[in-house]
Amino acid sequence: MSDTETLTPAEGISMTESAAKRVQTLIEGESNPDLMLRVMVSGGGCSGFQYGFDLDATVNEDDRVSEFHGVKLVIDEASLEVLNGSQVDYVEDLMGAAFTVKNPNATATCGCGTSFAV
Repeated sequence: MSDTETLTPAEGISMTESAAKRVQTLIEGESNPDLMLRVMVSGGGCSGFQYGFDLDATVNEDDRVSEFHGVKLVIDEASLEVLNGSQVDYVEDLMGAAFTVKNPNATATCGCGTSFAV
């Protein structure tokens, strides 16, 4: 992991404490303390960006890793360009619970493609 670059505050990627706590719970359930939250942009279009979410212990050559509230967040270089300035959050309400990506680069107003469920 020493060959990877670290995300910097200037890149504006962040994770809320709520999201970090949920990821920690998921990692504890997997019994692998090396797992990280991988977020990637898997598509886009008129409805905004579509995001992929995975727990991953692998760091690839083009990955950038940072730690928020004790949880490591890993993003590949291509996705980083689209996620610049974004915040990963976990929201629970009457409709359910899901991770959301608050992305200022997603200009769609319908809200499709902005969240992914566990």
